[in-house]
Amino acid sequence: MKIIKRSGSEVTFDINKIVNAIKGANGDVVPEERLTEDQIALAAHSVEWLCSRSGHTVSVEEVQDMVENQIMAQGRYSVARKYIIYRYNQTLKRQSNTTDDKILSLIECNNEEAKQENSNKNPTVNSVQRDYMAGEVSKDITMRLLLPADVVEAHNEGIIHFHDSDYFAQHMHNCDLVNLEDMLQNGTVISGTLIERPHSFSTACNIATQIIAQVASCQYGGQSISLTHLAPFVEVSRQKIRRQVLQEINALGLEANADRITEVVEGRLRDEIRRGVQTIQYQVVTLMTTNGQAPFVTVFMYLNEARSEAEKRDLAMIIEETLAQRYEGVKNEEGVWITPAFPKLIYVLEEDNVTEDSPYFYLTKMAAKCTAKRMVPDYISEKKMRELKLSKGETEGNGDCYTCMGCRSFLTPDRSGNGYDNVANAGNYEPGKPKYYGRFNQGVVTISLPDVALSSYGDMNKFWQIFDERLELCYKSLMCRHNRLKGTL
Repeated sequence: MKIIKRSGSEVTFDINKIVNAIKGANGDVVPEERLTEDQIALAAHSVEWLCSRSGHTVSVEEVQDMVENQIMAQGRYSVARKYIIYRYNQTLKRQSNTTDDKILSLIECNNEEAKQENSNKNPTVNSVQRDYMAGEVSKDITMRLLLPADVVEAHNEGIIHFHDSDYFAQHMHNCDLVNLEDMLQNGTVISGTLIERPHSFSTACNIATQIIAQVASCQYGGQSISLTHLAPFVEVSRQKIRRQVLQEINALGLEANADRITEVVEGRLRDEIRRGVQTIQYQVVTLMTTNGQAPFVTVFMYLNEARSEAEKRDLAMIIEETLAQRYEGVKNEEGVWITPAFPKLIYVLEEDNVTEDSPYFYLTKMAAKCTAKRMVPDYISEKKMRELKLSKGETEGNGDCYTCMGCRSFLTPDRSGNGYDNVANAGNYEPGKPKYYGRFNQGVVTISLPDVALSSYGDMNKFWQIFDERLELCYKSLMCRHNRLKGTL
């Protein structure tokens, strides 16, 4: 006779295990309330007989229910109570935190899953290990307490994959489109310190890297920023440099014509843009956030996002310098020029740069050359986005062009059509305009299509039936994330 274990496997029925379990509970009560040896044997054989007459292979849980009933049938309620407590404690042990071995293997750098899970993290670094240790605890809590059993079962079986369960226990969202414009133009607070509007392009770049580090430490996933939000500070620096040049000329008692002054100013401005872009590139590569990794940053380069022709020309200078520095690369510890992992770059193809006679075609040529050598930037078609990304009230061809996340996933269009009534209290809110910067994603769930196909055995009707069932599981999983994040600031 067989019984089914909790793992699902079948084993031979062993009456001695029942006898030993009853004896264990029996020894925990006072002598006058104990079962005799004969009563223990009777209870065990009664369970054996019930199992043989059940008409199916019984489970361990069914056997334990029978044992309880047999003990109580003999009036030994104290023994039955002890046996129930024993069962409960065993259940707690099975469901208790099972992360000890995983955490110890992380500390000793023997956890192969952790080593291969994220190429952007070095599992030998203490800060990474601390993040992974916290993640193992979060995974355990998530799977045991926070997610529905059918979602956990589907995830464990590989039917779906519930991503980033190591961050689910906290009320934490993932990828951001950072509202850099609001924080730079209207000031922000970092670690309790008020950061006011910067007075130069280089300072704006420095503050931007601090914002990137703060955002990366308060979420999981990547973030995207737009160079357009830095462009206004080029003119701020231009005017600042012009004042300095005029002061120097006056101090030396010299005279210079306007063209020569402009030439000197623009030359110094180019140097500042170079330093500012270099700050972003080197800071992003070398920054280490609280979860032990460099920030996953994407930089958006979109000329038509500028608000004037003058700002567009300044933006073009920033884009040019960004492409030039990425083409050059960075030096590794051996002094060899290599391709940095971050920031990712996104370049928008538009009317001003897509044909040879367009004014900014030189940037597109630089971008193509950079992609050939460094595998970035990736490209977005302004035309196709404006056809397809339609916020509420917009018509085809008049939609929105905005940056994607580092993984190339996009936010949905603004279904409110009005920036969601400025729920984020942004200082650059424009009523009636769609909102993208300042929004974020809520995590993802993957469905295994090969498993759906294999489970349908070539039956197309069965395929779509299984597909629908598993999409419902995905929806249920995503709503768990959504509800977990409700009320999160």
